[in-house]
Amino acid sequence: MTTRGRILTYAALLTGALITLFPYYWMAVMASNTTGDIYSAPPKLIPGDRLFHNVGEVFSRIDFFGSLLNTLIVAIATTLAVLFFDSLAAFTFAKYTFPGSKVLFGLLLATFVVPTQLAAIPQFSLMAELGWVGSLKALIVPAAANAFGIFWMRQYISGALPDEILEAARIDGCGFFRTYWSVALPMLRPALAFLGIFAFVNAWNDFLWPLVVLIDSRHITLQLALAQLNGLYVTDYSVVMAGTLVAVVPLLIVFLFGARHFVRNIAAGALKG
Repeated sequence: MTTRGRILTYAALLTGALITLFPYYWMAVMASNTTGDIYSAPPKLIPGDRLFHNVGEVFSRIDFFGSLLNTLIVAIATTLAVLFFDSLAAFTFAKYTFPGSKVLFGLLLATFVVPTQLAAIPQFSLMAELGWVGSLKALIVPAAANAFGIFWMRQYISGALPDEILEAARIDGCGFFRTYWSVALPMLRPALAFLGIFAFVNAWNDFLWPLVVLIDSRHITLQLALAQLNGLYVTDYSVVMAGTLVAVVPLLIVFLFGARHFVRNIAAGALKG
């Protein structure tokens, strides 16, 4: 690549990074000013001095740490379940043939076109029959597997896991689960890292289903708690932004850790290739 090409590439990457990071910066600006400053014209473009005051207002108005703990429990449990069940199902679809496998996988893909909102009523009825309404189990169990994760992992496994390695494992006496656990999973770390980030973010940001099924105020998630900051007639948007800013921090930590792991494994695979 020529010097001009490198400069254009770096300029494009820098522009993309600035566009991506600007919403977070703007959120920090609004969280550190007053609502009046947010509505001022021209708007303030630099952080103010009210961040800690606004964060203190968030902690005083809602049970932030209680809802944070609930959200962490749901997000971590859901992510672990998705990683296990989706990768196991994808491994089966990608490397094993059984009667009706193509039809079953086609039906799985068909669920992509079904809006998730349509499942709210029958799903709520099922949770009520099980006695789980109001508990965190009603959030974790229905989200323990999803069609996107199975599709994503199947596509990755089809190209990244050679049949010769699986055949060698069978010759060595490995059964199905041992082959999956000891042979396949170590080779799927990049795909698992991406799926883990995807599942964690979805569980963390979920609002509609927790709003429907969580009737116990002690078990509400962070998104529902933050919604309580919106007043009936007047909303202090600086406080809302402060709560949102604090709630985003765990997501950034998970993303940075997962993305680093994802890139490291992709680079290692490229070097081996």
